[in-house]
Parts: sequence; structure tokens; C-alpha cells
Amino acid sequence: MSRSAVCLAALVTALVAVPAIAADVLPPAAYASISQLQQRMDAGTLDSRQLTQQLLERIQQIDRSGPALHAVIETNPDALKLAGALDDARHGAGSRSPLYGIPVLLKDNIDTGDRMLTTAGSLALADAPAPRDAGLVERLRKAGALILGKTNLSEWANFRSNHASSGWSGRGGQTRNPYVLDRNPCGSSAGSAAAVAAGLVTAAIGSETDGSIICPAAMNGIVGIKPTLGLVSRSGIVPISHSQDTAGPMARSVADAAALLSVIAGSDPRDPATAEADRHATDYRRFLDPNGLKGKRIGVVRQLAGAEPNADRVLDQSIALMKAQGAIIVDPVVLPHLAELGKPEITVLLYDFKHDINTYLASRSGLKVKTLADLIAFNQTHAETEMAWFGQELFEQAQKKGPLGDKAYASALAKAKRLSGPQGIDAALKAQHLDALLAPSWGPAFMTDPVLGDHIVSGDPTVGGASQPAAVAGYPSIAVPAGFAHGLPVGIVLFGAKWSEPTLISIAYGFEQHAKAWQPPQFLDTVGGKPVAALRQR
Repeated sequence: MSRSAVCLAALVTALVAVPAIAADVLPPAAYASISQLQQRMDAGTLDSRQLTQQLLERIQQIDRSGPALHAVIETNPDALKLAGALDDARHGAGSRSPLYGIPVLLKDNIDTGDRMLTTAGSLALADAPAPRDAGLVERLRKAGALILGKTNLSEWANFRSNHASSGWSGRGGQTRNPYVLDRNPCGSSAGSAAAVAAGLVTAAIGSETDGSIICPAAMNGIVGIKPTLGLVSRSGIVPISHSQDTAGPMARSVADAAALLSVIAGSDPRDPATAEADRHATDYRRFLDPNGLKGKRIGVVRQLAGAEPNADRVLDQSIALMKAQGAIIVDPVVLPHLAELGKPEITVLLYDFKHDINTYLASRSGLKVKTLADLIAFNQTHAETEMAWFGQELFEQAQKKGPLGDKAYASALAKAKRLSGPQGIDAALKAQHLDALLAPSWGPAFMTDPVLGDHIVSGDPTVGGASQPAAVAGYPSIAVPAGFAHGLPVGIVLFGAKWSEPTLISIAYGFEQHAKAWQPPQFLDTVGGKPVAALRQR
């Protein structure tokens, strides 16, 4: 699948199942935190080139062999060279970002102006690289982060068909859940989540229109932050909807996600939506308070519960923990208009996609496809590789939509924003004087099904579920690991008012520090099955 040809030395490390990591044992580099890696680099026991080499080897043995996760669609052919340059400059870099020398993976809908491709998983965009870095990539490079590669995703960020299998793309194949391999990683940021969970990288960037960070984070047992719309630049990201799209961090801990968000947040003249970002962006690590639950008023949205018993069980356990740590739980809280969001949302997404993808394609030189109509024709011509599992009815519905000046679009957009924001989340928070809202995630990962597509209890993976209110409003949300069911991770979802990332991070960190729910994956072949060979830790 990859264009890059990273030459690796003969790999002689034994292939064994990944062991659990005892709390009093220093984690191997694959599962170390950003701060732990920086401590080792400062001490001279590790450098960026060594770390990059280890992760490339791990990608080779876990992602492309062994469990064969198909989480990484392409590795950076210049990764080792770039890591060496960062090492050479490290001691003269003065005050360094927490990401200096840290490898990061990007979802394959995020432009890089280098030798890697940006395809949204589609072979239609594989003719030439993007002309320049996305806005957030510019920030990562300036901070000294090492762009390790691109991750697989649900093709076109899960906006091609209602019957798709999350984590599948024509270019990258089917991403597998590292906890149980015949289970789905959810999407569309499937590869980013699976790669982080499997220790293929320390942290990754995903993107979300509705659920594409929150769902894969929950189902792969990691932390995912969907920021406020306009906090992180979308310039250079293959779009679905300028009304809802945002990129965000995915990591194994709240601290690492906060460090990543601190780097990528900020205004960008290439994205007008970020005009206010610099007034709100900050070092989010300041809000990593182990007592972050104390005194917080958190409302439980029971309307988003009741569909999956394992998710409800974990939610109730999480509520009990929050109460024990001093949170004030209001249960239940009514979120007004929740059932009214779906219809206007899909109308907005279809209009936006036609407009936004045509605008994006115009920025890409060297491609044969120039419009959405060209993409539809490409898929028809290459149906054997692009439509072997599912069709493109969302593409076709979007193509039939008119311009953004249509009255139907303006009406749907106004209704969606009003009902989700001022009359939805804001109203619920104000009525009970709440700091945040709480909901269960989608429950444990469903089976991957190329015939019928995704089996998500709470609704369609693109539109609906625990992510929808914040996604439609453009407000922040965060998924945090909270427990397990049948060997599969189950999370909780916190969301709140616009620009409330500091509060959500404080609550999430306080919960994480006491729940201690994260466990490394065992790469089981099926629920209750046996581990598939994986790379020994180091």
C-alpha cells in the first residue's frame, strides 16, 4: 500500500504476544508517554532517530505483518533523515516544544508538502502529492515534531456510502481493531486510533465531522479530542463540511492529547474559521489536574444511553467514580431537540461536501480528478478496486445539490446550529449550571462486516450517536477510556460549551487518573481467542 520503501535491517526480535505492563515498570518506548520519551532523550538514553527506527520496525512487524492492522497507509521515506536532523539541533534548540523529536502520524486526509501522498484513502488522489503542508502540519514541524507517516481511514472520511465498513479504503484496505482483530476500529480516523492503541506511534492526528475522532478513540481504548470548530486550522485537509469539520489529537493519555492540542491550536489566515483561535488557544497541559473532578457539575444525558448494556454499565461505574472524587452529578439532564438534529445535519453535509470538495480539488495540481463529478466517474471506472465493498450513494446525493446560496441549505444550517447549540447544549448547561455533559460511548467494537457495513447501535457512524450534539454545534468533546467488555475497550464521552476545552481536559484528566482504565491490546484473533504474533516490546 505504501509508496515509501524504508530499508530496515533484518528483524531478529522474537514475535510474541504483547504482555500487560505492570504499573511499577517503566513502559517500553512503544507505550511511553511524551514526557517519558522527552526525559529519556534529555538523559541521552534515547534519541529521535532511535525512536523513529523502533517505531518503523514496529509498523513493519505489527501493521504489515503479524496482526496486520493496516493502520498505517504510508511511512515517511525521509523519517530517519529528519529525525537525525532534529537530534543534531536538539541541544541548540533553546526552549523546546513538548513534541520536539516526537514521531506523529497524520490521517491520510491531511496534506503534507513532501514525498508522501494525501488521498483520503482513495486511489483517485494517488497521482501526485499535495503542494504544501496543511496548516496544522506547519505548526507540528515548527514545534519539532517528526511526521512519521499517514494513517488509513474510512475512505473519504466515511462520507461515500451509508453502508460502508469503517476503516476501509481502496488504497489502504481494512484497518483492524488491535484488541480483537475481527472487530472494527470505527471511523473515520480508524488508522490513527488503531496505530496509537497498538504502540505504532506515540500520538496521531485524526479529523471529525461527526464521530470520526470520538468513536475510534472509544473503540480502540484511547483519548480523542474533537476541538471547538475553529480552534485548529482545516487548511490543507480533505473536507466534508466547513460547517462541522475539525482535526484533533488522538493519544493514549489525556496529557499527551493536551500536549498535541497545545501545538496545533491557533489562528491560520488560510482558514477564516480560526480568526478567534489565538484568543483561546493555550498550553492545555496547565489543566491536567488530578483533582479536576472536584466540584465540577456534570450532567448525564440519559437520552444517549440505553442502547448498549456494556456502555451503560461502564457509564454507571464512571458516574460512581466521579461522585467519589467530588464531582456533582446531575442525572438525568435533558438535552433539548436531540432527536431533531439528524435531518438538517445530513442536508448541510451534502451541500457542504459538493462545494468544499470541488474547492479542495482545485488546489491539487497533478490530479486527473477536478470535481465531485469526476470522483463519481472515477469510482465507476475503477469499481473493482474502489467499490468492491460498498457504493457511493452519498457522493451521488451531494452531486445533485445546488449551490450554498440555496434557501434549503441556509434553512437547514440555521436550524442545525440553533437546535444543537443555543437551544441544545447551551440550554442544558445553563438550566442546571453545569460544567459539562456526559454520555456513554458506542459500546465495545462491532464485528467488521464487508457485506452489511457497520453495526453501530446508536445509529449511522457518520450522522448520529454520542458525538452528534457537539459535532453539529461545533463544540468540543472528548472520549476517555473507562472500562472493558469481553476484552474490548469501552469509553465515555464528555462535551460542553464552545471553547470549553480547558474544563473538559481537567475533568477528563481527573477521571483518567483515578479510573486507570487503559490497557495495552493483546491482538486477539477473536473475542475469547488467542493472541496473534506481535512485536516484543522494547
